[in-house]
Amino acid sequence: MLEKQTIEKQNGFIEVLSNKKAKYIIGTSLLSVIGIVLPRIFHVLAGNSAGATFLPMHIAVLISALAFGAISASIVAGSSVIFSYLLTGMPSIDRLPYMLIELLIYAILLSLFNKKFNSYISLIATIILGRVLYAVILFIAINIFALPTYGISVIESIKVGLPGLAIQLMCVPFIAKIINERLKLKND
Repeated sequence: MLEKQTIEKQNGFIEVLSNKKAKYIIGTSLLSVIGIVLPRIFHVLAGNSAGATFLPMHIAVLISALAFGAISASIVAGSSVIFSYLLTGMPSIDRLPYMLIELLIYAILLSLFNKKFNSYISLIATIILGRVLYAVILFIAINIFALPTYGISVIESIKVGLPGLAIQLMCVPFIAKIINERLKLKND
């Protein structure tokens, strides 16, 4: 009798995990955690400038956009930035809104491009257009709203972040493909 109940519980758990909605929730949650932990690992291993150089928080958002879509990637972006700040103080409170906006731009663009193009073309288009839109937002923040940008420069961030962009292009589509294949997902 006890064995039968155990088997029924295991089957119920497996059924829940095979549910598409559960896969999205679990995947989004795990990528949110990765979006918090991965930058911390980079900072410990490579110093305080590692975030700007390797763009580790972007990785979780971009994988989520390719594997799970815009809503998941937006949740990963928001939770990663906010909880990372609350737990580690990074990004600084001054840079937090800009980082959040940047990651949301990437989440939405990559999700949209991925519906029409393969993941590599989508990622390249997102990186280019995302930087352009981010530059426009910084221009508006500075020139129209007279907000401080605390030394944020799109050109400088591209130069410093080239290693991170290379990592994104090499790893993100590959990891997202594995997730989609293993979980039998489609980016809706």
